[in-house]
Amino acid sequence: MRPLMLFSALLLGMLGFSGSARAQAEEQALVDRATLTLQEIMGPADNTGDARALLRNAKGVLICPRVFRAGFFIGGEFGECVLAARGGGGSWSSPAFYSLVGGSFGLQAGLQDAQVISLIMTERGLNAVLDSQFKFGAEAGLAFATLGRSIQGATTAAVGADIVTIGRSRGLFAGITLDGAALSANSSAMRAYFGREASARQVVVAMELHNPGSDPLRGALMRLGAPESGGSSAAPSGGTTSGSAAPGRVQTENLAPPPANRR
Repeated sequence: MRPLMLFSALLLGMLGFSGSARAQAEEQALVDRATLTLQEIMGPADNTGDARALLRNAKGVLICPRVFRAGFFIGGEFGECVLAARGGGGSWSSPAFYSLVGGSFGLQAGLQDAQVISLIMTERGLNAVLDSQFKFGAEAGLAFATLGRSIQGATTAAVGADIVTIGRSRGLFAGITLDGAALSANSSAMRAYFGREASARQVVVAMELHNPGSDPLRGALMRLGAPESGGSSAAPSGGTTSGSAAPGRVQTENLAPPPANRR
């Protein structure tokens, strides 16, 4: 009987480990897609210079690699997102995980698949996202801006905005609005990715947790949001670049982890 009990306990442990590893792999895939989205939207295209200027001054960034919108009379949208915040010395946090859900009613039909980045320009905007279930366009005291089909002149269009949203649909920049969409922290995703319970504030503000799998995303944020020097972005402090990233590739950075307690 005892060998059978030991075998059962071992089997249950293996199944639990397998489920945990699979869940973490799913979250890592989302982080990798977020890195690609950031590189594609903030990449070398001629009209992204202003967007990178906004990133240089942003307090945080919310990246939604795929936002699905679909409907016929009753519409809805859904997406999984990651949130990172800027720390001291120009470094960035590991990502916290969020879910985006919205709904609408009206005469509409079709399917849209978009990449969306929201640049959080103020502490007020960052705290609003962190402190409660956040709804785009409906938070009192916050100013929102949505950049249209061209993001040239973005720094002018975003003056006074707490949160600036840039969307790209089917390879083209588009005037995508998230008004009415609710954003909520995904605690189960953070537990899977970091191996313990954690709040979004612990991850992105206190920087108490770090997963090395997020270093390419952190490196891309540092590189694309670095001050320009002689017409090119400076290399992130604490790491060196491994060359220019081709579109569609995750570029690896040699980074020191965030200055906090790590698991």
